[in-house]
This record gives sequence, structure tokens and C-alpha cells, in this order.
Amino acid sequence: MASKQDPNIKLIADNRRGRYDYEIIETFEAGLQLTGTEVKSLRASKATIGESYAGPSGEEFFLFNCNIPEYLQANRFNHEPRRPRRLLLHKREIAKLIGGVQREGMTVVPLKLYFNEKGRAKLQIALARGKKLHDKRETEKKRDWQRDQARIMRERG
Repeated sequence: MASKQDPNIKLIADNRRGRYDYEIIETFEAGLQLTGTEVKSLRASKATIGESYAGPSGEEFFLFNCNIPEYLQANRFNHEPRRPRRLLLHKREIAKLIGGVQREGMTVVPLKLYFNEKGRAKLQIALARGKKLHDKRETEKKRDWQRDQARIMRERG
């Protein structure tokens, strides 16, 4: 059964495909450097992270291809919807991510975009390795078997 969500956390966007396409090695929580209209648009739960990815740019990490649509009530100072957004991480976390990406050929995948209990926009990212087709099939079989087991247990007891 799925775990319960923390009631203080407001989920904005979820990348469910990321867990299917990639083998998750380690997860991190990163802050996002946003403008005011981006935050207002996120509060309206309008964002997609399905096609986005994170990557290094110098000594910093950025989120690329994340779509936060323009805020409708904003004036001419509205933000650009697909601009690169800086991820706020500790130096050790950045070093670990850069090492994984450059030396080991891994990728950084965004998993969840949410507001934490303090009202700050956070992004859960993962250092991940791409799955092959047979790995995806194995994951699918395992999930089907667990579903069947749960169904059998419900019918028995």
C-alpha cells in the first residue's frame, strides 16, 4: 500500500515516470531560486516536471526544461516559463552530484516539486542510472506480482 503524505507538504508536481525509467541511487532535497510570479503560479499548482532534468553549470546546479506557466494576473514583468532555475544545495551535495554525473555517467532526475511546512518551494531530485528495457519489464512483473499477492490475501482473509 502507498505511504501517507505529510499533511504539511503541498505537492505541486510529481514525476512518476522518473521512478520507472531510472534506477534511483540517492535522493536529495533542493530549494529553488524563483521569482515572485513563479511562486504565485506554483501556489496555483501549475507546473510540470515530467520532461525536466538537472545539470551542472560551473559550480552550481540548474533545473532545465521545467515548465512553470506565466501567472495570469501578472503585469509585463512576468517570468519566462521554461527558463533554467538555480537549485539551492549544499557544496557537498553539489560535489556528490557533479561526481556522479561526470565520472559515473549518471543523471539527475527531478521526482517531486512541493511546498514544505515553512511554505518554501522544494524539489526532490535523485541521482539515478537509466534502466534498460529488460529492467523495466522486471519492475513491471514485480509490481504485478505484488498486486496479485495483495488481491489473494484480501480474498482469503
